[in-house]
Amino acid sequence: MLLVHIPRMTNRLGYTLNVLFRHLLRLDFEITVDLDVFERYDGPKLCYGRQRLGDGMFIRSCDLLFQTTIEDQQPRCFWLEDTPALYPVHSAESDFPFDIFAASFFCLSRYEEYLPHFTDVHGRFPAAESIACREHFLTMAVVDRWAAMLARSVKRRYPAMAIPPRMFDVEDTIDIDAAYCYRNKGLVRTLTGLGRDFASRENRGEIRKRMRVIFNKERDPFDTFDYILDLHSRMPGMRLKFFPLMADYNVNDKSISYQNGEFRQLLQHLGDYAKMGLHASYASYDKPELVGVESERLASLMHRKTVRNRYHFLRLALPKSYDMLLENGILHDYTMGYADEPGFRAGTGSPYPFFDLESDCETPLTIHPFAAMDSTFYYYKKCSPEAAEETYRQLVDEVKGVGGTLSLLWHNQSLCEDFGWQGWRGVYERVLTYADAARKTKLEFN
Repeated sequence: MLLVHIPRMTNRLGYTLNVLFRHLLRLDFEITVDLDVFERYDGPKLCYGRQRLGDGMFIRSCDLLFQTTIEDQQPRCFWLEDTPALYPVHSAESDFPFDIFAASFFCLSRYEEYLPHFTDVHGRFPAAESIACREHFLTMAVVDRWAAMLARSVKRRYPAMAIPPRMFDVEDTIDIDAAYCYRNKGLVRTLTGLGRDFASRENRGEIRKRMRVIFNKERDPFDTFDYILDLHSRMPGMRLKFFPLMADYNVNDKSISYQNGEFRQLLQHLGDYAKMGLHASYASYDKPELVGVESERLASLMHRKTVRNRYHFLRLALPKSYDMLLENGILHDYTMGYADEPGFRAGTGSPYPFFDLESDCETPLTIHPFAAMDSTFYYYKKCSPEAAEETYRQLVDEVKGVGGTLSLLWHNQSLCEDFGWQGWRGVYERVLTYADAARKTKLEFN
C-alpha cells in the first residue's frame, strides 16, 4: 500500500488522489495528515506539499488543491519531451517538475469552463477556448499520460510494489437523432418533405426514393441498425450503446415521435443487443424539467430505469447540465467531448467521477468522455473520409498507449452511404476493426 502524506485534507485533493490512484491506476493507497504515522511507515510513501518529509517520494504542491473558491487560473504549459505539463514547480527536491495532481484536477474538473469564456451559437464551450487546443495537446490523453508517469515513478522507487496493468478497451456509441429519413414522419412532415422535393430541381430525384420507402419497396436510408448490429456480432465483447431522442418535435429536435409504434419496437429490439441511454433534447438545455420528462418516456418504453445520457448537440454547461441529470437519477453521462474538434476535452478517455466546483464536492455522476464524433469531421473539419480515418487511428493509438478506454460517437444516418456520407461506412468498419484488434492490450508498469 502507498501512504500519501498531505498537510491538510480538502475535497479537491481527496478527489484527485482518488481518481488517479484508484480509478485510473487501481493502486491501493491511504492518506494521512499525521507526520508521525508517515515517518514510522516503512512501506512505499509519497509526500505532497511544500517540503519533503523523510526519504519517500516528494511532489511539490501549488495552491490549487488547497483552495475552495473558484479563482482565475492561467496555468503555464511546458513540455517534458513529448508530453505537455501544467503548473510547473521550481524545486530541485521534487520528483516531478510540475504539480501532477493540480494539473490533473484542472483538466478533469473542467475548471476553465467555470471561468469567463466565449460560447458558440448553441451556448457551448468551444474547443478553441481550451488550453489543450491553444497549446496543441487536445488529441493527447494527458491525464492518463501523467497517471502512467506517476505509476512508473512509484515503481522505480518501490520495485516490490504491485501496480496492476491498465487495459485498453473500446466503446462504440450511436446517437439516434432521426431513426428514419422518410418513414414514420407523420402526414404533415411527409407532405412538407414532398413539397420541398418538388420545389427543388436538385431534390426531385428524392421523390421516387421517398415514395418507395414509404410504401415499403425500399429500406429507409437512415435505418442502418441491422448493419450496426451485424458488425458488432463479429466483434464480441466490444461495448455498444444507443442514445435515442425522446423529445417533442421542434427545430433542433427533429426526432421520430416517441409514441410511434415502429420506432418503439426498434428501440426495444436494439435494447436486446445493447445498452440504451437518453439523448436529452436540445430544448432541455433551457428547460431542465424536460430531462425528467424524456427520461421517463425512455424508462417506460424500455421497462427499466434510465441511468445514461448524452445531450443533443453536445449542449453542456457546467455544473447545471450535470445537476439536472443527478436530480433525475441519471448517474452516467457521455457528453464530455467537443463538437468542433476531436480529442480529449477533460484530458482523459477513461470514465471518472464528476467534481462540482461550485459545490466543491465529488458527485455520484460518472463522466464517460468520447474522443471523436463523425459529425465533427464532416461538418466542422470538412474532412475527407480518408483524412478522418487517419485521425481516428491516431486516437486509437493514443488511448492504447496509455491503457485507457476509447469511446467513439457515431450517428445511424452517417452510415447510410447517401446524402454526402458516401465512404464513411467504410471508415466506421475499418476504425472499429483496428480498435478491436488492439482491445485488451496491457500497459505494464515495470
